[in-house]
Amino acid sequence: MSVNTTMPFISSSSDLATWIIAISILVSTVLSILAFLGIAQGLQVRIWRNQIEAKLRVLESYRNTVRDEARKKLEKLGAHNPDEVVNTVIEYFVIEPVSIEPIDIIKRLEKVLRTEEERIEDIVSRSLPKDVSDVDKKNIVTLLAIANVLNTLYKFVRHILLLGIKTKNAMLVAQLWMMMPFYMRIAKAYFDAAKIINKGIPIGDAAGPLAAYKLMKMLRLEAGPKEVVKDTMYSVHSFEERRVIIVKARGPGSTVGRPGEAVEKIVNEELEGNIAAIITVDAALKMEGEETGSIAEGTGVAMGDPGPEKIRIERVAVAHGAQLYAIAIKMSLEEAITAIKKEIVDGVEKAVDRVKKLILETTKPGDTVIVVGVGNTLGVAQ
Repeated sequence: MSVNTTMPFISSSSDLATWIIAISILVSTVLSILAFLGIAQGLQVRIWRNQIEAKLRVLESYRNTVRDEARKKLEKLGAHNPDEVVNTVIEYFVIEPVSIEPIDIIKRLEKVLRTEEERIEDIVSRSLPKDVSDVDKKNIVTLLAIANVLNTLYKFVRHILLLGIKTKNAMLVAQLWMMMPFYMRIAKAYFDAAKIINKGIPIGDAAGPLAAYKLMKMLRLEAGPKEVVKDTMYSVHSFEERRVIIVKARGPGSTVGRPGEAVEKIVNEELEGNIAAIITVDAALKMEGEETGSIAEGTGVAMGDPGPEKIRIERVAVAHGAQLYAIAIKMSLEEAITAIKKEIVDGVEKAVDRVKKLILETTKPGDTVIVVGVGNTLGVAQ
């Protein structure tokens, strides 16, 4: 007698499928009810909040670590009131000039920025003994500036989170949650930069000044180097019957100098307007997928300045008919403010070669050219 063994298997499989469908319907129904009552959204907001708070604690640790490093540095240099200096600078703020009326806005912006720079330098200088080197003063000012950035970022994230929770605004919390990876990337870059600044190691943003330094050593020196304006040096060289004036911030302390004011003064007072071209070399943020250290040539002024320094060079060029050329050395934000990489150094070598080629191709014998190495000259001397 034959026995049918297939039917029980089919029956059990059918029962399992029925149960899975029933459970799925039940779960969907429960979730729909929760969503209708707003409970699901509340759970999601709680999850977002917990994740943001975890990253906020990391931001706070970054801020506190850099603040402590700055205080220890001040103590090591003999500051008599390190806590007061740190607390003042870390909360320092700048109010932008009125922009609804654009007349003389550049001059007003320059005044505000110069006042900020001079005030913070004065706060640091007053707390330190007179025998502390200018390099150490510049580096501690930059370290305090990083602490200020991290403190501002931490307070901003905390403010948005608490505001979203207080007003029960799920969208505000969601937007903050989505932006947190970008904020953490910026914070980590600045946190890493603080360690480098403290040691006086050249950073990626020093690519421009490093290119200027290498060019200075390559070309035959005629005069200089000497300081033309605050924290900015220049030297005069000859190259293939051209006169080349090289400008960079005064190193090896952490400063970007005043390249725009320097170029303006050199052209108007020393060259009497006799200028054929101005070439700026600067670090530039690369797009994802671009190679670190790759270079690009363009037209204009390569400078990440808010406006006052950059516009000085543009106005000088227009007034005296000089051509404006730019060389950009590509790198990411992290690479720009942390220890300089070999790929960037290689890019600097390529940029120097491109500058020499540009001088030969765009000017003629007897012309005067200004080359400006734009950027933070930390660790790069004259």
